[in-house]
Amino acid sequence: MKFNKQQWGWIFYDWANSGYGILVTTAVLPVYFKAVAEVAGVSTSNSTAYWGYANSLGTLVVSLLAPLLGTLADYPHMKRRWLNIFTWAGIIMTLALAAVPSRFWGLLLAVYIIASIGYSGANVFYDSFLTDVATDAEMDMVSTTGYSMGYLGGVLAFLIFLVPELTNGFGGWMSSTAIAKFSFVLAAGWWIIFAYPLLKHGHQQYMMGAVDHHLADSLARLRQTLRHLSHYRQACWFLVAYFFYIDGVDTIFTMATSIGKDMGLKTGMLMLVLLLVQLIAVPFSLLYGWLANRIGTRNALLIGIIVYLIICLAALHLHTVADFWGLAVLIGTSQGGIQALSRSYFGRLIPKNASNEFFGFYNILGKFSAIIGPVIVGVVTQLTGKSTLGAASLSILFLIGLIVFMSVSRMAGDSRDKD
Repeated sequence: MKFNKQQWGWIFYDWANSGYGILVTTAVLPVYFKAVAEVAGVSTSNSTAYWGYANSLGTLVVSLLAPLLGTLADYPHMKRRWLNIFTWAGIIMTLALAAVPSRFWGLLLAVYIIASIGYSGANVFYDSFLTDVATDAEMDMVSTTGYSMGYLGGVLAFLIFLVPELTNGFGGWMSSTAIAKFSFVLAAGWWIIFAYPLLKHGHQQYMMGAVDHHLADSLARLRQTLRHLSHYRQACWFLVAYFFYIDGVDTIFTMATSIGKDMGLKTGMLMLVLLLVQLIAVPFSLLYGWLANRIGTRNALLIGIIVYLIICLAALHLHTVADFWGLAVLIGTSQGGIQALSRSYFGRLIPKNASNEFFGFYNILGKFSAIIGPVIVGVVTQLTGKSTLGAASLSILFLIGLIVFMSVSRMAGDSRDKD
């Protein structure tokens, strides 16, 4: 399909924050933090656990704020304003990561937590903009293209980072610490440049009527929605399923490099594995959009959940570098598709003029669930001393999510049934 200007602006926001996603959350900061913590005398298993706890704390804050922020953003001209506030908070804190002295591992985690709040909070408003830029029939392709372009943008940002990384800091001109800090500056700059179209020109098509007291009215609307959740039965059951399976997706994303380090993989090897995952995700995200149009969004999502369940069970046999590469390929095939189709599936189940309020619930469950997964991995890793067992323990989340999702009506939110 041919995308219009608003849709391209929305799609390129995913490109914009992808630099943060791959460089800060996944590739560099976890490895950099473990190195800093090791110098400070923190054990390998404890540093992995602390990284998981930090991710849980950041998502807890967003989880508590998301529903109220969602209702506030459904008023005229408010959605783009709140998107700007959280985006700039994330950008500034990402830059601040480069200013933290390398010996202060606790402060490094604290700044990261604030940056993650900005990143995750901004995504609440970004996700809800999908209902403003796409019709029900367009949502699957717009959403999956957003993820595909996001992964492509992440690859390009990652390749820029790899230049000093693979040349040993341009022949020793940059230390390993300087290279890590360069990646944080790069992620922030990437975010600023490519988010500009949506931050400046994003148009809120659906909204509630204007009121004099936004906060009081938002609280009243939130209470009313909670009292009448039974009116949105399909959306609620979908959110229950989403709560469980997206927890596993997010946890695998945030803990992958830490698990790789525990297996003894070198930093350079981890960088190449992450690059492979991003490259594979570009076409496969689009493939999930195509699948949704061919077999239905619901069936395409079921495939994604089953693939992730297989990934977790395969972690029990994760012993060699080849095993790690194999799982990375499998993750790349479904990582973007499962997230993109979840977003578009939910977008069809909710009232458009209250999209931000409902995406607030979508994100509170998505983010609150992400508290559980890293804690599970952290606790199991500390008890057993094996992070691969921690990863395998996430299979219970995908199994529960699969069972609940299969109970959601076959007609609900399916693009084929609505065309």
